[in-house]
Amino acid sequence: MKMRIRELLAGGTPHQDCAVSGWVRSLRASKDVAFLVLNDGSNQAGIQVVAGRDLENFPAVCRIATGSAVMVEGCLLESPAAGQQWELIAKTIQVIGQADETFPLQKKRHSFEYLRSIAHLRPRTNTFGAVFRLRSKLAQAIHRFFAEKNFLYVHTPIITASDCEGAGELFRVTTLDASTTPLIQGRPDFSQDFFGQRTGLTVSGQLEGEMFAMAFSDIYTFGPTFRAENSNTARHASEFWMIEPEMAFADLADDAGLAEEFIRYLCRFALEECSEEMAFFDKHVETGLRERISKVAGSGFARMDYSEAIERLQRSAVPFAYPVEWGLDLQTEHERHLSEQVVGGPVFILNYPKDIKAFYMRQNADGRTVAAMDLLVPKVGEIIGGSQREERLDLLERRMAEMGIDQEPLWWYLDSRRWGSCPHAGFGLGFERLVMYLSGMENIRDVIPFPRTPRHAEF
Repeated sequence: MKMRIRELLAGGTPHQDCAVSGWVRSLRASKDVAFLVLNDGSNQAGIQVVAGRDLENFPAVCRIATGSAVMVEGCLLESPAAGQQWELIAKTIQVIGQADETFPLQKKRHSFEYLRSIAHLRPRTNTFGAVFRLRSKLAQAIHRFFAEKNFLYVHTPIITASDCEGAGELFRVTTLDASTTPLIQGRPDFSQDFFGQRTGLTVSGQLEGEMFAMAFSDIYTFGPTFRAENSNTARHASEFWMIEPEMAFADLADDAGLAEEFIRYLCRFALEECSEEMAFFDKHVETGLRERISKVAGSGFARMDYSEAIERLQRSAVPFAYPVEWGLDLQTEHERHLSEQVVGGPVFILNYPKDIKAFYMRQNADGRTVAAMDLLVPKVGEIIGGSQREERLDLLERRMAEMGIDQEPLWWYLDSRRWGSCPHAGFGLGFERLVMYLSGMENIRDVIPFPRTPRHAEF
């Protein structure tokens, strides 16, 4: 009976008649025996296949190239050799798809940079097998977490006419011919476009999520978002996924409480449900990874006001590359110092200056700050950003006018403050940054199956 390798090994008992299919990772052969490592993607180590010279096609088996797809029928027995508990003694080996000597994954180790150039093949490596199994399991855990808390899952639009961040970094969506685009006073006439207005790919589902929170109380979105930002850092991509919960009748404290519970849940999940992958990352990617994640999973998260954070940074003797001054945003070096040196663990920074935050954040009574929060964690810095939303129509309209934000495209958003408005709050967590944090991988391009970055969209 054909089985996945993970299922076969999970039984923990010998198996006299079984079949597995997969791809050859390596082969060692002598005149009497050949050892193949076969992997079907279901587990980290794969399985060792032992082929004796009594096999009908033994000479051909000894010539099977790395990367070939094969099906093996045989007996699962305890292995007498070190390195694996079980091995598959082959009765038959059939080559399903042959690979030749040009298969680029012949060596055991390749640089991540090289593997990005063959993103269509890198899932067959040990590292990226672990990364994408972890990514898949985490996505399922995220849905499980919110389902257990009775949050409604909302699919927010990918094509939108509103810019949530007000940063003007949208990819434009249009059917107009660039060479014959109709103009009005030298500017494109989007009234003749497909949607009759200027549209783009979403940078966030938050604004639409708020509308659903006003009807269902607790909701979350989990989908793709896009930024047309010409950034080539290890933490930025043009296409990525975001998790964005939104809660009605909630304030900033409720928001931080949910974020803490969420991160601790995902840390525990990774350690318990992805133990094989986490052990691999600990050994080959970041030594001490499991200990770092375990500390976060078992600790309480500190809270610190932005003003106190600035004072702490100014009192430190560290020569930061970026200035530390009230009114300026915190840079990664500041965030890591606060979480690693000042607190020694995760910390929420609360109540940021309003001039460095988005228009929708609730204004505090001091007139200088808004009810915003960032969750900082060791090694990474910011991993979650959120806020209590401004539910008061007059203050929201005034803030939009101050920031030069056109209210007409957001008429529907303002409507929610006219009829049944209530305090509400939410946050955003970049899924890829979460995977980076839990795996120890240091480049966002290495946790996305096919990364989209400036001048790179090959696959």
